[in-house]
Amino acid sequence: MQADVSITTVAHVIQLAVAPVFLLTGVGAILAVIINRLGRIIDRFRVLEHTSPSAEEVGAHHAEMAALAHRERVIYWSISLCTVCALLICVVIATLFVGAMMGVELSGAIALLFILAMLALIAGLLSFLREIYIATGSIHRTAK
Repeated sequence: MQADVSITTVAHVIQLAVAPVFLLTGVGAILAVIINRLGRIIDRFRVLEHTSPSAEEVGAHHAEMAALAHRERVIYWSISLCTVCALLICVVIATLFVGAMMGVELSGAIALLFILAMLALIAGLLSFLREIYIATGSIHRTAK
């Protein structure tokens, strides 16, 4: 009978872990998009590094490189915060299983970890939004 209870407990924990696993998949997709943007920023920066601007283009050249450096710092924070979110979700899933297997009530810790994960995701997405704002702002400045 004890084996049946253990299997039932594990099955229930797996059911509880499904939602965080789907969330983890979504965060992974967001990270892929953000990392792709970082790659584009780095590629553009490298192109500008190997370009010799004319005398009248030097100011614009340096301004674009500074904007790219700023975007890189903001996107770095976005990647870091979204990665922290993913790690916290993994800890939530592990804590679900540890609590069930050890028979310990860890719902407070699980809730706190999940809240921290959501706060990290919110901050990461806000950083991503900030980077997009910087990128589109630089397009409008050069188009005028």
